[in-house]
Amino acid sequence: MKNLNSIVMDNGSGTIKAGFAGDSQPCTVFPTTIGCLRHASVSPGMNLKDQYIGSEVIENKDILSIHYPIEHGIVTNWDDMEKIWHHTFYNKLRIAPEEHPFLLTEAPLNPKANREKMAQVLFEHFNVPALYVAIQPVLTFYASGRIAGIVLEIGDGVSATVPIFQGYAVPNAISRLDLAGRDLTDWMARLLAERGYSFTSTAQREIVRDMKEKLGYVALDFQDELSEASHS
Repeated sequence: MKNLNSIVMDNGSGTIKAGFAGDSQPCTVFPTTIGCLRHASVSPGMNLKDQYIGSEVIENKDILSIHYPIEHGIVTNWDDMEKIWHHTFYNKLRIAPEEHPFLLTEAPLNPKANREKMAQVLFEHFNVPALYVAIQPVLTFYASGRIAGIVLEIGDGVSATVPIFQGYAVPNAISRLDLAGRDLTDWMARLLAERGYSFTSTAQREIVRDMKEKLGYVALDFQDELSEASHS
């Protein structure tokens, strides 16, 4: 492993970020999604793949059934997760995973079984030579150069507050809430449905997510905003 660059991969519920240790930015960022063709929506003669990964899913969402292999920070579909990792290593980073040590992230207070399965897949299927799994907020805090403080992280699947002292997380003081960005998307879709705008398929939910990210904001006066919304 001498002189080999380590790979850092932020394995988020909504987004994969991956690159080489020491770089200021990730080499690749794409949605943690897999899309399968809804065959009834495909016209004969169209040159299409049976499966799409990451950004390709968003580009072809109208003809796909979209799946998310990570829910609330926990991998729920290991076959899809393995395909996404394969896509990351060979198509995005263009590396041989057996030649690079890996630093992989996970959400705070994830089950031990999830971490063990991640290690099993990476060691047995991708033959990585070394692996370290760290919680995302701690790595975020390292980047600030501080050794003590509190990190508030709100992702696509998990929200968490993580106290850090002397550079280490304080496990007994971590708070985790499985309510995050994807739940806000679902709530927004429900509010739109109450007004007669139906977004039921996974592809249509991506439209709602895009609306949330581009138009959403935190109300300074919640009651005033609620009153205005009820009359608009």
